[in-house]
Order: sequence, then structure tokens, then C-alpha cells
Amino acid sequence: MSFDVEQHVRYRIENAPVLAYPFPHFYIESVFPEEFYRELRARLPALDSYKRLDETGTVQKGAYPERYVCSSSELEEQEFAAGARSSFWADLNTWLLGDEFARLLLTKFRREIDARFVEGAELRTETDCRLVRDFTNYAISPHTDTPRKLVSLLFYLPADDDMKHLGTSIYVPVNPDMRCEGTAHHERGRFKKVATMEYRPNALFAFFKTDRAFHGVDKIADADVARDLLLYNIYVTKVIGTKRAAPEKPGLSRLWLREKA
Repeated sequence: MSFDVEQHVRYRIENAPVLAYPFPHFYIESVFPEEFYRELRARLPALDSYKRLDETGTVQKGAYPERYVCSSSELEEQEFAAGARSSFWADLNTWLLGDEFARLLLTKFRREIDARFVEGAELRTETDCRLVRDFTNYAISPHTDTPRKLVSLLFYLPADDDMKHLGTSIYVPVNPDMRCEGTAHHERGRFKKVATMEYRPNALFAFFKTDRAFHGVDKIADADVARDLLLYNIYVTKVIGTKRAAPEKPGLSRLWLREKA
């Protein structure tokens, strides 16, 4: 992994405007260098490297049978186990799961973090990164994600624009007072669709979790679809509501948020 890939992604994210309505989010095209994106697609593993989502213990048995997942750490281990001297996935994980990238995103959503938590609070966080492959009939109704979620990045990985209509959609509730901390999925009839973040090659949809961050995917009716994504998340593991000065080099596991100026 060249340093230029990380810098390219950082440049694209840092300079992307954050849209506030109906919850903080942004959408970027050409998030990776084109040569790297082609290599990333070429490195997508066969389905036997994935697990069905309901076999991971994160959802109920039988839920979302059309969604399969594979962690980037598992792919790193597979490459080294096969005798590789270097690992594409290890290089990617080094910066994508590193402190600097997490700080970039937490800085990007600094105002939103201050609004959600006690101003100046210490956040202890963790990250994960996984490949996702969705098949025909996959759907997920409007929801706001687990209360532990802080930031989500959905890197879209299609070969072309033929499936651009299969992106993740943003919704607003018919009842403007409706909120959800993230413990339920809701009937589509209770919402109006605001926009769909098009599922286009080398695009990124990113959002900050709030109790109004309703998003979902309409049922994939197209035949023989394989919808590939690279999903990156930041979770909050602990919040300490005290105001303290930030250290010069905060670590991912102990990230301090300064008071707003």
C-alpha cells in the first residue's frame, strides 16, 4: 500500500462538505485512486471466504439471509497463511484501522460529537472493517444503527454504473418528532425517502449516527445481483463526561475531544 493511497483518501474526505439534513452525512466519488480501486476489486475474495450475516451472532438466525460478510483482518490472515510475503489487506488495514484515520473522521464530525455528548468528554472507541456482499432480495428497513455506533463509512465497490439505483437511502419520518436510539427497525410506510446515495464505482457514503439517522436499502429486485461494499465503523465503548485538556498525541483507545472554541 503506497502512502499516496492514504493521502488521496484523506484529501477526498477532508474536503468533502458535510450535509446536515436530515442527519450529518457526505457522499464522495473517486474516493480511492483509480488504479488502487481496480486492484481492490480484483482482490475481492470468493464467496467461500464470507459468512452469512446470521451466522456471525450479530443478528437473529434467519435474518438477512442475502447478506454475507468477511472481516478485512481475516483476509489479512488468509494471505499470510497462504505464504505471501506481503499482504494487500495488511497494508490497507494498517492505515484504515489506524489512529490517524479515526481521528480524521472524528475531527470531520467534531460539531456533531459535541452536540451528541458532553462537551469536552473523553470518548473511548473501537473500529472494525469488513467486506459485505448482498444478493438479490436483500433489503433493510429504515433504522438508525446500534446506539454504540458513532461513524459509518460505506465504500461502494461495483464494476460499473449498472446498479447505481441500489445505493443506501436516507429517510425522514412522517412524524417529525419521531426518534430512535437504534434498537429497532421500522415500517417503510412511516417514512418518506429523501435521497438514495447511488451505488457507483469508487464512491463513498459516510454518516454520523444520531437518533434521526434513518437509512436503509430497498429490496433488491434485480436478478443475479452481487452488491459489494467495504464497510468501516467507529463505535463508542465508553464516554466520560468530564472536561479535560487533550494530550498532544491522543490514541484511538483514549481519544479526547477539546471544548469548542
